[in-house]
Amino acid sequence: MPPALPATINIREPRWDQSTFQGRAKHFFTVTDPRNLLLSGAALEEARRVVEDYRAGTVPPGLTEDQLWRAKYIYDSAFHPDTGEKMLLIGRMSAQVPMNMTITGCMLTFYRTTPAVLFWQWVNQSFNAIVNYTNRSGDAPITPSQLGTAYVSATTGAVVTALGLKSLTKHLPAIISRYVPFAAVAAANCINIPLMRQRELKLGIPITDENGNRLGESTAAAQKAIFQVVVSRIGMAAPAMGESLRRCGVREWPPQLVGTCGRWELIAFSSAPAIPPVIMNALEKRAFLKRYPYLNAPLQVGLVGLCLVFATPLCCALFPQKSSMHVSRLEPQVRARIREKDPSVEVVYFNKGL
Repeated sequence: MPPALPATINIREPRWDQSTFQGRAKHFFTVTDPRNLLLSGAALEEARRVVEDYRAGTVPPGLTEDQLWRAKYIYDSAFHPDTGEKMLLIGRMSAQVPMNMTITGCMLTFYRTTPAVLFWQWVNQSFNAIVNYTNRSGDAPITPSQLGTAYVSATTGAVVTALGLKSLTKHLPAIISRYVPFAAVAAANCINIPLMRQRELKLGIPITDENGNRLGESTAAAQKAIFQVVVSRIGMAAPAMGESLRRCGVREWPPQLVGTCGRWELIAFSSAPAIPPVIMNALEKRAFLKRYPYLNAPLQVGLVGLCLVFATPLCCALFPQKSSMHVSRLEPQVRARIREKDPSVEVVYFNKGL
């Protein structure tokens, strides 16, 4: 009979080293796996039971380390890390690939009229708003009125901005207009995410010491968290925007989309956005697609989905989910409370959200 699993494995942290990009990528490939959406409610509750029992010091007989980590990642994919509540299905990061594939496919298909563009932009930004709310940081409750106000302001601002920038393509030189579709999505993310998480910017998010002891709430930490999420989401949008540019007659993508990591590492995602246009351009020259033109849209959506399978976890991995900042960069009043409570604390930690 194999020995019992020790109760000393730290499953509050990811399985892989989060100080490296490779470790974060392995972590997020597991969290964003679309197959997690197919798990039944019973499987999710069983994973929750295993995780909570293990954290409480109870090790079920026969439980292996691989089974424990599997339960931990099932739990992480479906339950909020701060509140412990089950997240909305379409708001989970594991839903990013199928949902974005579907929405992108509709945006690529129904783009000829302004009402259609407006409708699918609204659908896209509504989905983004759900994702931003579901993956917010902190455990403070949000009232229905606060949520409604945030949703209306976020979706309206993002849609108007995206449509406004899109209209500029008619009046700009071709060399500049090729950047506008991506700029529209980037600007919409810069509006949607902060507005859906505006409560964090006003009241702060929980900060802890390295042992997880809560030290208070910080708006400075919220600003850093939201900035990091905006950068990651812009990176995720790049493959879909590569297809949008191809639709507009653009054959090349800007050389690099560069994200700045917490330690000023530069991670370039120059290849993913270029993959769908390059492949589709090659296929369109073949007799096959000329003979079966109705396969054009499914192929585009499939290629976007293939890129998103990699872009989603890799862009999430730009920054650790458990982010950190030096006490000296916190607000004066928060810094003073921490110094009074524990002068030895130099770095605080917080969940940045996704």
